[in-house]
Amino acid sequence: MRVMVLVKATEDSERGDPPRVADMAAMGRFNDALRAAGILQAADGLKPSSFGKRVAFDGADRTVIDGPFAATSELVAGYWLWEVKDMDEAVAWAKRCPNPMPGPSEIEIRPFYDMTDFE
Repeated sequence: MRVMVLVKATEDSERGDPPRVADMAAMGRFNDALRAAGILQAADGLKPSSFGKRVAFDGADRTVIDGPFAATSELVAGYWLWEVKDMDEAVAWAKRCPNPMPGPSEIEIRPFYDMTDFE
């Protein structure tokens, strides 16, 4: 089962505060463990939404919206792509993750569709 693991943004990540060296080292060790277990397919952090753009669709019309975007808790600050046997395994790995932010934070796990979902 492929899942996308989303690190939700916080005020710290939206300010662009750099991560602490100790936090980066802990996350590096976690990513190494994911790699060693054959779970990690991809991972990366995202710049704050002030660097981003949105394209809004309405029929044939397209509108470009410049960041930053409101509702920080609904934004994504980073992600992993994991291959796990089931959602329970994904949750178990997420619970092992060091806190990705200096303060309270959330990780969201979303499964990808696969062809069996359409049979």
